[in-house]
Amino acid sequence: MRIKLRPGDDTFFDFFSRAAQNLVRGTALLSELILPEADVESVSERLVEVEHDSDAITHELYKKINSSFITPFDREDIYRLGSGLDDVMDHLEAVGSLMYLYGLTHLPALPREMHELVDVLDRQAKLTADAMPRLKVMKGLEEYWVECNRLENEGDSTYRMLLVRLFSGEYDALTVLKMKEVVDELERACDAFERVANTVETIAVKES
Repeated sequence: MRIKLRPGDDTFFDFFSRAAQNLVRGTALLSELILPEADVESVSERLVEVEHDSDAITHELYKKINSSFITPFDREDIYRLGSGLDDVMDHLEAVGSLMYLYGLTHLPALPREMHELVDVLDRQAKLTADAMPRLKVMKGLEEYWVECNRLENEGDSTYRMLLVRLFSGEYDALTVLKMKEVVDELERACDAFERVANTVETIAVKES
């Protein structure tokens, strides 16, 4: 029989929820970043701050795992989930930093598909943040991972259309190289959200 945490010890679940809320903050900042006349330097700096906070949450989580005799589910899965949430934030922060460093927001207009991909990430972030508190009771999670995977497929399709746009001749070669690096990070963030959802599915199956 699996030993459960004592009633009222919600520490691990709090870590997951805090990390997921940071992802919502991160995608909101990306949505702000790609708007015309955005204060790119300020938004990029705020993304770095959120990423640092996520790193701190991950380190707290690891310390908690290493100092706890009893955990709510397998330690390996706790590590994987915490690391997965942190990976998403790393990709979001990378997008902000590259957009700022490459000066891409000075273009007359960013591709429509880039806005669509950021919107997919924002929906994945909100889904993830909504799902994390439900880990405590392991209920109502299937819709989360199914929808998150569907959104990843939508993101893949948008990413492919974005690549077609980049290599259509609309942009000069240097701009294409810069934007390709940014959109690759967006696509990696989308994939990382799916890996988080897959980890949650694995945990739910084990605990059922």
